[in-house]
Amino acid sequence: MKKMPSASCDTLLDDIEDIVSQQDSKPQDRHFSRKHIVPKARRRNTQKCFQEDDSPPSDSTIPGIQKIWIRTWGCSHNNSDGEYMAGQLAAYGYKITENASDADLWLLNSCTVKNPAEDHFRNSIKRAQEENKKIVLAGCVPQAQPRQDYLQGLSVIGVQQIDRVVEVVEETIKGHSVRLLGQKKDNGKRLGGAPLDLPKIRKNPLIEIISINTGCLNACTYCKTKHARGNLASYPIDELVDRAKQSFQEGVCEIWLTSEDTGAYGRDIGTDLPTLLWKLVEVIPEGAMLRLGMTNPPYILEHLEEMAKVLNHPRVYAFLHIPVQSASDAVLMAMKREYCVADFRRVVDFLKEKVPGITIATDIICGFPGETDQDFQETVKLVEEYKFPSLFINQFYPRPGTPAAKMEQVPAQVKKQRTKDLSRVFHSYSPYDHKIGERQQVLVTEESFDSKFYVAHNQFYEQVLVPKYPTFMGKMVEVDIYESGKHFMKGQPVADAKVYTPSISKPLAKGEVSGLTVEFRSRHGGPLSSMSQCDSAGSRVGLRLRSLRQDGALTVSVGLALFALLLALFVKLYN
Repeated sequence: MKKMPSASCDTLLDDIEDIVSQQDSKPQDRHFSRKHIVPKARRRNTQKCFQEDDSPPSDSTIPGIQKIWIRTWGCSHNNSDGEYMAGQLAAYGYKITENASDADLWLLNSCTVKNPAEDHFRNSIKRAQEENKKIVLAGCVPQAQPRQDYLQGLSVIGVQQIDRVVEVVEETIKGHSVRLLGQKKDNGKRLGGAPLDLPKIRKNPLIEIISINTGCLNACTYCKTKHARGNLASYPIDELVDRAKQSFQEGVCEIWLTSEDTGAYGRDIGTDLPTLLWKLVEVIPEGAMLRLGMTNPPYILEHLEEMAKVLNHPRVYAFLHIPVQSASDAVLMAMKREYCVADFRRVVDFLKEKVPGITIATDIICGFPGETDQDFQETVKLVEEYKFPSLFINQFYPRPGTPAAKMEQVPAQVKKQRTKDLSRVFHSYSPYDHKIGERQQVLVTEESFDSKFYVAHNQFYEQVLVPKYPTFMGKMVEVDIYESGKHFMKGQPVADAKVYTPSISKPLAKGEVSGLTVEFRSRHGGPLSSMSQCDSAGSRVGLRLRSLRQDGALTVSVGLALFALLLALFVKLYN
């Protein structure tokens, strides 16, 4: 054998076995020692696999058992959507919580009307991410601008897809990002939205919010909501009447009709608002009330005579919200509002004459692009003339993607000053002083913010504070007005006065699920009552958990058997 040069290695090996020293055990010794080793199987602690507790671990991804916190911004239409989403989730088995930090998932239902509302929405997303919460976004912001950077990677449910909220939440909990932004259509025709018979959890069990249509016929240059809600799409009258009937059977005593423009209702399906109202009036029980939502001047002009008759009905509030936005025709034209100040005056003057005492609420935008000092003064004069008891004053905010955002803007300081000036005019008069001493019938529906009074409304939807007598809640009572403020009156109950109980049923408990219909049960496999629905959801989860435990037990058993078999083979090989 040729020896290698010493430069490569100091010690030359003739054979690989030279590596083994004399003190090392030989292969036969190692084989002999194996015969005296008794392999011992380590017992696994399987106690946790067979616990009787049905509660899954905190990091479980089993859908239908998590806690969900829902936050809604914006209009009554948006609030109704939030109630529907809460109802469906609760019916499926999720727990709706009011404690944000305790929730596993945050459902954030946004508003795109003004910048501050979107800022709150964006900040809530950031907070949820910091707290490692699962997030589902809803409402008009993601519908109108789904490609915004801060929305990327997050689940989104569109304004017409709220009937699929359970699917979106399920997938989000599993770690997936889902986006459903499509429109509801029937044979190519756009529908009003999700079905009205879905379960919901009313924020106030005594008040039902019914969206009669979505979208509008206008194209206002400042409006971002149009990008989200789209063109007009109305619900059929029979579906709306059925929803009202169901609400009264569940203890509701007040119905709010809402949409982006109630006055345009039905123009897409061959009917109109007065026709719907007369059908609804037929099913309102004595002592219950109907409140009509916002309507723009162009469409209510066509039905003034009939609307006056409806608003005089004893079970309909003599109240109408008609936004004017500006008293300058030049500004209205720049806004593309499709009416002039004279049209607004005609509507208000006619209703004031035909519906004595009617409350007219209106909106005004201060500092719209191109608004001059003279334009603004025209608006101030309108407020001074009509002394609107309810006035919503809004400083103009340019919304991204709207034509108004590209117009030459009024300086920020000017906008703020005009807003302050108009607010000062509004607070210069007292709309209710002349009503002190009147006897009024009022419907009690909620508690005041300071928890000192119950809040009621009279025939003109004026706020009346009454003593907190538990028997008054949800009832219509007689009171004598003894005090007034800028936004309210105070009433003392009349002794021995008759108390009307408007509903044919006891109201649902706060947080109880409404609308668990036979159709919903057949679609989702749940019973009718909210309690049994929760039991059913619990049963579904229990079955899932038992199945998982059974599968786990089977896995353990098979694993032990395989281990024993391998152990036996191992011992046999070395014997």
